[in-house]
Amino acid sequence: MKKKKILIVEDDVSIAEIERDFLEINGFEVMVAANGADGLREAAEGSYDLILLDVMLPGLDGYELAKRLRGKPHNMDIPILMVTAKTEDADKIRGLGLGADDYISKPFSPTELVARVKANIAQYERLTAAAGPNKGEDVVAGDVIINARERRVYVGDKEIELKNKEYELLLFMASNPGIVFGKEALYERIWGMDALGDTATVAVHINRLREKIEREPSEPDHVQTVRGVGYRFKIFQQN
Repeated sequence: MKKKKILIVEDDVSIAEIERDFLEINGFEVMVAANGADGLREAAEGSYDLILLDVMLPGLDGYELAKRLRGKPHNMDIPILMVTAKTEDADKIRGLGLGADDYISKPFSPTELVARVKANIAQYERLTAAAGPNKGEDVVAGDVIINARERRVYVGDKEIELKNKEYELLLFMASNPGIVFGKEALYERIWGMDALGDTATVAVHINRLREKIEREPSEPDHVQTVRGVGYRFKIFQQN
């Protein structure tokens, strides 16, 4: 079986070596870039299954690098796992908003890192397989139409561009209208692993989804918050 390829972009040599060693022990092929510019070039030249991206990089930082990576067609959907030493939610939200799929905060255990990497790759492969020819059925939820065969989403007559996790969240919730899902349950379903007590990733992706499909994101018709419990999808038909 061909090894999965991971690109680590990390300027701290000791941390990069630990990440590389544990990933290689677990069967991954690993390339390390020591700064953002090298990471961008390597991502463009290589073919990777996941990019492990540090936030605090010299020159081109992790935020800008994530943004540029998502602007390249061949990197649009590759999982990006952002590594941050910052504990403020605003910093994590910024990274997720620029295209990262998930994040892991320093200090972290190597076991957790490997688990996150495996889970994100597994989910990406599952979504890619589900997008193949004649896979899935269309979902119509009021004014939202999900063409599951082509992974295209329309709100009314307008096509909406969604990232992988945004699309999967929408498809899952629209396929189960009226059911309330907690953040932990959504994280386990969409990201493929336990939430580990941190569900900011789900909240950020919900907000991004609302910005794209709702008429008024601050007063959503479809993706509604059930205070203290989680979220539900309500079928709302535009007049």
